[in-house]
Amino acid sequence: MERIDIHPTHTFQTYKLRMGRAFPFGATAVPGGVNFAVFSRFATACTLVLFRKGEREPMIEIPFRDEFRIGNVFTMIVFDLDFENTEYGFRMEGPFLPEQGQRFDPNCILLDPYAKAIAGRDIWGETPDWSDPYQHRARFVYDDFDWEDDRPLELPLEDLVIYEMHVRSFTRDPSSGVKHPGTYAAIRDKIPYLKSLGVNCVELLPIFEFDEFENSRPHPERDEMLYQYWGYSTVGFFAPKAGYAATSRFGMQVDEVKTLIKEFHKNGIEVFLDVVFNHTAEGNEYGPTISFRGIDNKTYYMLTPEGYYFNFSGCGNTLNCNNPVVRGMVLDCLRYWAAEYHIDGFRFDLAAVLGRDPFGAPMVNPPLLETLAFDPILAKCKLIAEAWDAGGLYQVGTFPAYGRWAEWNGKYRDDLRKFLKGEAGLAGAMAQRIQGSPDLYSGRGTGASINFITAHDGFTLADLVSYNEKHNYANGENNNDGANDNESWNCGWEGPTEDPAINALRRRQMKNAMAMLMVSQGVPMLLMGDEVGRTQQGNNNTYCQDNELNWFDWKLVDTNADFLRFVQQCTAFRKAHPVLRKADHLRNQDYAGTGYADISWHGTRAWNADWSSQSRVLAFMLDGAHVHGDIPRDDYIYVAMNMHWDMHGFELPQLPGGRQWYISANTSMPSPEDFWEPGNEPRLENQREFLVGPRSVVILVGR
Repeated sequence: MERIDIHPTHTFQTYKLRMGRAFPFGATAVPGGVNFAVFSRFATACTLVLFRKGEREPMIEIPFRDEFRIGNVFTMIVFDLDFENTEYGFRMEGPFLPEQGQRFDPNCILLDPYAKAIAGRDIWGETPDWSDPYQHRARFVYDDFDWEDDRPLELPLEDLVIYEMHVRSFTRDPSSGVKHPGTYAAIRDKIPYLKSLGVNCVELLPIFEFDEFENSRPHPERDEMLYQYWGYSTVGFFAPKAGYAATSRFGMQVDEVKTLIKEFHKNGIEVFLDVVFNHTAEGNEYGPTISFRGIDNKTYYMLTPEGYYFNFSGCGNTLNCNNPVVRGMVLDCLRYWAAEYHIDGFRFDLAAVLGRDPFGAPMVNPPLLETLAFDPILAKCKLIAEAWDAGGLYQVGTFPAYGRWAEWNGKYRDDLRKFLKGEAGLAGAMAQRIQGSPDLYSGRGTGASINFITAHDGFTLADLVSYNEKHNYANGENNNDGANDNESWNCGWEGPTEDPAINALRRRQMKNAMAMLMVSQGVPMLLMGDEVGRTQQGNNNTYCQDNELNWFDWKLVDTNADFLRFVQQCTAFRKAHPVLRKADHLRNQDYAGTGYADISWHGTRAWNADWSSQSRVLAFMLDGAHVHGDIPRDDYIYVAMNMHWDMHGFELPQLPGGRQWYISANTSMPSPEDFWEPGNEPRLENQREFLVGPRSVVILVGR
């Protein structure tokens, strides 16, 4: 017996219709047809616009009947649609009163905010038909992917080594040797490389659909285009970027992304998405009307009393995230990616925006952040905040965490960079950063601190030790874009040099940075290519460059094999020593009854750290007995960091019970003696003192 609710009740021309279901929003397959539901508080009427795939003119425009509106939701079922060959959009009618925040225009065909796949930018960099009245076209998605037994990995946060990467850049360079460079599919070929690096989590720069042609323009120096390359300008939050897919010609980008995630999980690697909920691609008053502005501008955006856009994102507009409707969309989006794509975690770009009220003021108890923290579907997802925004709100250490949120620790980056280049008086600050920043995250555990030295935004590690100033002229903005406070040091010469002493110092400084990162409590994050010395030629804001400034040059894997080996040994050392990956902050106490505190501080004299304003040295020792649960006792670990330009002798703390010191790493030594394989570390002949070279880091194990 057929269910009665699959029968049409109305017709429009040749199309059969019935009143739809108001939830979920978007386009959803139902028996015999497709349910459409779109919210608008202020629209007076809505029309569904249907296209045959790829055709310029609509095949039909179907108005939503008055009785097809439930509250502020227009909803209807259209029967017998060709699911695979139909695209859709909406027209909204209502007042056009910008000074009151209303910008309805029935001449615009609008993208569904809940579109699960979007056409129009299917092939990366392929020039669009600018005369097309509907540039970004919503498509339907089959929910038929075979995940087999895959599920999110749920690795402990403190055990992660995160690798921040751009999907296209990772394999776009011809040196990658892959079949479909620059795509999701190509990354699968490089998973063995990531495993060899010791990475167990990848953080993908934005893969939500965006328009690379937003603000595109000719390169000022070369015969190529500058694009919206990084993708921090979302067009559709529910749809993966089609231009990153090898199969986008066939509309298979959804399956391609899911296949990549399943393959990562098979190899023990979690997948985080960098998500951008602070603004959209519609820009300010002069930007395009794509979706939100034409559907319900006053609901979706923060507006001044005069109807202009607040710009706390630095990108023209700011999403009104603490409006209940927008909050619901963000929650629906993250739930969708967690449930349908098996995503393990999310990093929120300019997350301080998410804590502002509709007028821009910071909130004490932001509803969106609380909702995400306690949502049952997101309960096992990691949530990471970039705890600042372009409006000047800086919340590192004070971001509303609800026991769930971690943060990109900008203070870790800044303090380590200053210490690395030899600034004095940073021993105290470094002691905090090494411990997972308990001064910032007391009571929140070490997992609250995502430790990083470099990220997509700023210098690469190689450039951090090669340039004092940014060199962004290739961006065509007269070197005015990008940050000026890089805390970098060029080691005596700006840019590339043939001077062997400078190049050796730069290489040593890179090793120092990696070593300090990997012996710090908290969660280390590497920038794609830093492990092989990738350079952006001093450009610290390569957001628009689809070329070698952003692409991973795979020849460097061989050219800089010694440094790659050093980084691999760093991650292996971290993995081998659970005392480096504690969930709770160190207490600076002996609670294991060994006679040694869990962490003790030293200088050139044992047990006597130099905390003075002139200090450029710091050493610490971890007692491996201070681990919890069923974790077996770890070794003692001693780390001496000498950022002074002179060599210093460091008196070593004496070990109990006949244990002796073995050398694990010494950044002043050539490869392979800069880092010894676990179990093959040579015993120190002098167990009382170790000479630490200028600007060097030494790691010892005591067993």
